[in-house]
Amino acid sequence: MSQLQERITQFRKMANDDPDNELGHFRLGQLLLEAGQNEEAVQSLRRTLELSPQFSKVYQLLAKCLIALNRPDEAVEVLQKGFAVADERGDNMPRDDMGKMLGALGKPVPTSKRTAAGGDGFRCQRPGCMAGSHARRLDKPPMSDDVGKQIYEKVCADCWQDWLKNYSIKVINELRLDLSTERGQDEYDRHMREYLGLA
Repeated sequence: MSQLQERITQFRKMANDDPDNELGHFRLGQLLLEAGQNEEAVQSLRRTLELSPQFSKVYQLLAKCLIALNRPDEAVEVLQKGFAVADERGDNMPRDDMGKMLGALGKPVPTSKRTAAGGDGFRCQRPGCMAGSHARRLDKPPMSDDVGKQIYEKVCADCWQDWLKNYSIKVINELRLDLSTERGQDEYDRHMREYLGLA
């Protein structure tokens, strides 16, 4: 079994064991898209949006799947909605990418409703964060290494707490990680980076 198939199996189990885990469905959809299993990826990504409709990156990936499946009308609908969500949240990169995809499909690119001079508040960059530009910054980096610095610069206090108190425990339990081993620690770190959008 290839490494990609192993990871698909891992996240399929996570999504099945916890059907309300939007990150499990998101990663499964991402990996299925990577493997060219677009029909199944569509289901996972649609489920992610049911759980987390503000998760702007998901619209972009879902549209990619639909284009690959030769369903351009559905893709346009998803991209238009996704553009509006990303614009509202200030998620500029997915918004601009979706604008380009709309243009490539021969559709007009919506105009951003945000003014160029946005607020100077901290904006969490974790995919799926509901706070957007109203996020609370951590008081200090949670670790003293480069990853801790990255988390401090990019991730809000609520998302960090959610990882620490909820998701990390699921990862350790479901994957039966032994954090005293290098392999267990590496696997834990990889899931943490994916969850926080640092991967």
